[in-house]
Amino acid sequence: MANTRARKRILLNAFNMNCVGHINHGLWTHPRDRSSDYRLLSYWTDLARTLERGLFDGLFLADIVGVYDVYQRNVDVTLRESIQLPVNDPTLLVPAMAAATQHLGFGVTVNLTYEAPYLLARRFSTLDHLTQGRIGWNIVTGYLDSAARAMGQPAQLPHDERYDRADEYLEVLYQLWEGSWENDAVRRDKAARVYADPAKVHRVEHTGRYYDVHGYHLAEPSPQRTPVLFQAGSSGRGQRFAARHAECVFISPPNREVGRETVRALREQLVKAGRRPEDVKVFVGAAVVPGATEAEAREKHADYLHYASREAGLAHFAASTGIDYAQYDLDEPVDYSPGNAIESATRTAQAHGWTRRKLLDLFALGGRYPAIVGTADQVADELQKWVDEADVDGFNLSRTVVPESYEDFVDLVVPELQNRGLYKTAYEAGTLRHKLFGEGDTLAARHAGAAFRVGQPHASGSEIPDRRERGDARVSAATSTAAPAKSI
Repeated sequence: MANTRARKRILLNAFNMNCVGHINHGLWTHPRDRSSDYRLLSYWTDLARTLERGLFDGLFLADIVGVYDVYQRNVDVTLRESIQLPVNDPTLLVPAMAAATQHLGFGVTVNLTYEAPYLLARRFSTLDHLTQGRIGWNIVTGYLDSAARAMGQPAQLPHDERYDRADEYLEVLYQLWEGSWENDAVRRDKAARVYADPAKVHRVEHTGRYYDVHGYHLAEPSPQRTPVLFQAGSSGRGQRFAARHAECVFISPPNREVGRETVRALREQLVKAGRRPEDVKVFVGAAVVPGATEAEAREKHADYLHYASREAGLAHFAASTGIDYAQYDLDEPVDYSPGNAIESATRTAQAHGWTRRKLLDLFALGGRYPAIVGTADQVADELQKWVDEADVDGFNLSRTVVPESYEDFVDLVVPELQNRGLYKTAYEAGTLRHKLFGEGDTLAARHAGAAFRVGQPHASGSEIPDRRERGDARVSAATSTAAPAKSI
């Protein structure tokens, strides 16, 4: 492009999942695709090395608990097309990939609804230690009724209440990660036989509406303490949650215009929460099919379309909205009455009047992201437009045919972005948080979690509005083994 004015540098995550079919469904049938090797550790370490060669900021690992059983009211299409089923635990992949790399970050999805905060806190502290500060957590509250049933619950909580519970969950985690161990609690003094100073390790005392936690954080302070916090909710309640907690937000708008409005609303919420508009990095989902020439890219895309499954894409979207599209004729209007799944997905579909036929057209590549197809120059143009016009900070790049989709991007598109000054030419030193924000390893002082650090006044007032709104009688404190309980 002729316009060479200074622009912010693009951030890049690979978007993947510990399964066969993730976003672009059906492509596992392509003769060059290796996604069925997801069971092999070498599949993941090879991917990590490729991404680090391309200077990717991170690998964003999705996950679900439950199955996609909304479409046709069964799991037949889900199983035949491997629509995120089978799916393995994403957290167990991270240590091996971290050992194979030096800089690549890892954003891992864990559903807080089915995890005790006390144990999740230890798991992420462990990952932060093992990666030397390269771990992030994608916070999700769930949206599948099948998950609730599988976990012994009659149904999910209502959409907004899931976020209410998540607010308290994060409050517990901040106390464990930020407030239980002081920075200089660990002495490792062999001569004095003191590994940790008891006066500097504090017991968390939390009594709340959803959680009662009384104990010490099991892990000593890790490089970041709190992992980098990712979140993907775009509903009104989801954005308020993000404004308080998130450091990176993942959005999936159908076009740049919708993306711009989503980002604008989020940044406004950040200011209302006492943070800066730039305190959150916004990533948009994208599928890229690059080629050395436009003809090569178009030919590759046409080849992929031959193997992609539109119906599998529809079955996946049915679970996202909670609507069984199989019950509708191709052009029959769809009832988008509010449900209890992903509110933003349903709202977008309703706003565009998407029928079954339209959705099948949209899912030509098996997934919900419009494909960016072309030469490195053309792909870079499109990515640049998203940054300039929608004010996003980067992209979560979904896979198509693996491993070639990421290899092609690294070999073709990354050099073009670098030539334009839009992408780094080397990694900076430091943790994932410092690489993303350049402000150190731990949470910024403006972040709600920072108020739970030892020596800080306990968060109150506008920082924890949900406590007052619910009218809960609750106590949250950390206490030292050598001193009376004190508020932090």
